[in-house]
Amino acid sequence: MRSFFAVVVLCASVMAQNPSAAPAAPFAEDAKSIDTIIHAMYNVISGPAGERNWQRFHALFLPQATLATVFHKNGEVRHAVMSPDDYEHGAEPYFRQHAFYESEVARHTERFGNIAHVFTTYASRRDPKGEPFERGINSVELLNDGARWWILTISWDSERADNPIPAEYLKNGPGD
Repeated sequence: MRSFFAVVVLCASVMAQNPSAAPAAPFAEDAKSIDTIIHAMYNVISGPAGERNWQRFHALFLPQATLATVFHKNGEVRHAVMSPDDYEHGAEPYFRQHAFYESEVARHTERFGNIAHVFTTYASRRDPKGEPFERGINSVELLNDGARWWILTISWDSERADNPIPAEYLKNGPGD
C-alpha cells in the first residue's frame, strides 16, 4: 500500500509540472510538422533591425522549455541556460538595433513516436543574401502532444577554429 501511495504522489507531482499547453491558434501552422516548427524557429528571429514577433516565438515552446548556449570567454568554456522569456529580453535590444538573419544549412532528424531530436546547422547573416558572420549547430528537442509539435529545448554551439562543423552536418541526413 505504501508503494501504491508513493506512485500516486509521484504521478500527481509530474502532472502538476505538466501544465496544459494548448495550441496557439494564430500560429497553429507553425507547429503542424517538424519541418514547419524548425522553419518557424529560424523565421521568427530573422529580419531587419526592429521588432520581432515575440508572441509567435513563445507559441513554439512548451511552458517549461529552455534554451542553452555554449560560449568561450577568456579561454574558458561557459554556458547560459535561459527560458524563452529570458531569450526575448536578452535578444530584443540587439534585434532592435541590428539586422539578423539565421537560416538552416542542413538538418539531421531522429524521431521515435512523439519525440524528435533535430541537429540543424545554421548560418547567421546581417543581410539575407550576405556572407555568414557565424555558423553553428542548433540541437533541438521536440515533443508532439498528439495535436502539434512543441520545442522543449534548443541548445547551440558556434563553429570556431577549434570546433569546425563536421562535414556530415553540412549536408542533410537521410530523409531530411
